[in-house]
Amino acid sequence: MPLPLTTAIRPYDWGSRTALPELLGVEPTGRPQAELWAGAHPAAPSRVDGTPLGALIDRDPAGMLGAACVDRFGPTLPYLLKVLAVERPLSLQVHPTMAQAEAGFAREEAQGIPVDDPARTYKDPFHKPEMVCALTEFHGLCGFRDPAETAALLEGLKVPELDPWIGTLRAEPPAEALRTVLTQMLDERSRPLQAAVEPALTGVYADIARAHPGDPGVLAALLLDHVELKPGQALFLDAGVPHSYLGGLAIEVMANSDNVVRCGLTSKHIDVPELMRVVRFVPSRSHRVEPTQDCRYRTAAEEFTLVRHDLSQVPEDLPSGLPQTLLCLEGEARLTARPPLTLGRGEAAFVPAGAPATRLTGHGTLYRVLPGIGS
Repeated sequence: MPLPLTTAIRPYDWGSRTALPELLGVEPTGRPQAELWAGAHPAAPSRVDGTPLGALIDRDPAGMLGAACVDRFGPTLPYLLKVLAVERPLSLQVHPTMAQAEAGFAREEAQGIPVDDPARTYKDPFHKPEMVCALTEFHGLCGFRDPAETAALLEGLKVPELDPWIGTLRAEPPAEALRTVLTQMLDERSRPLQAAVEPALTGVYADIARAHPGDPGVLAALLLDHVELKPGQALFLDAGVPHSYLGGLAIEVMANSDNVVRCGLTSKHIDVPELMRVVRFVPSRSHRVEPTQDCRYRTAAEEFTLVRHDLSQVPEDLPSGLPQTLLCLEGEARLTARPPLTLGRGEAAFVPAGAPATRLTGHGTLYRVLPGIGS
């Protein structure tokens, strides 16, 4: 049967104090509420009558996940669903490939670094492809801009000390230019130059500098493309793509990992050598995801597919055989099952792979995540 979930809230300092409470129809706590997690990640698992969802999956992997999912990903839920409420820029970061995650995790395990140590980079041995789908106007930095365009942006700041980087970006091959300039931007010896640059910044880059004055990520952000999403628009971020989210409310869905390699805009651990191994120095703007006619957001990641349901009284039959997580963000969603289940605004449910056929009706908006295999 569908299982109602108690979701977890993560109070990171970049989060909004009001956006998630308004979305969920609850009273604010007065503290930042950055992320809602609906899933089985051990750092903040959703619960079913007090029991972590992961524990229920451990008891019956085949019934909860289905044979196809277990065969492909093992006995664990392969995705994690979040709602992000971004009030100030969060860390400039990249995610590793599966091979990089496996090697990094094994290396830090061998070094005896506890998984919860703030100085640890790899929390698990998995990659973390992710997609963000805007619920409001949403701003972020995503992927390297063409070096020639960045050279023009830096030239427009009229800071003479930037001339060597401008020359590098225009003269060297793109990958070499980006690697050279990013390395120098993250070097402590560039801090005096940064002090000259920050007052000249405008737009989103000035906002970043105000939120993180003196942070090396302020300079690094100048290399990245500024992306604006309207509600319903989405971005896919594969391994090695540098990015940061700047503001707005969005659904985020990802492989079930917590591996983040940071280079700035954060008080958390920064591992520049590992960052330089993981980053793909490729200018690219091909990160947008267009929904299909039935409001499916598909990506290259096998771990997840996101579906938006604009609910009505016409029933929709949910597929069986795969694990599905449902989150109602507006109105009311009714699941015709035994027993029936109704989800109000902000409420979530998990539909096990072995559940009987389930029908969905109601009014409002619901998001559903399931593995990308067979969907």
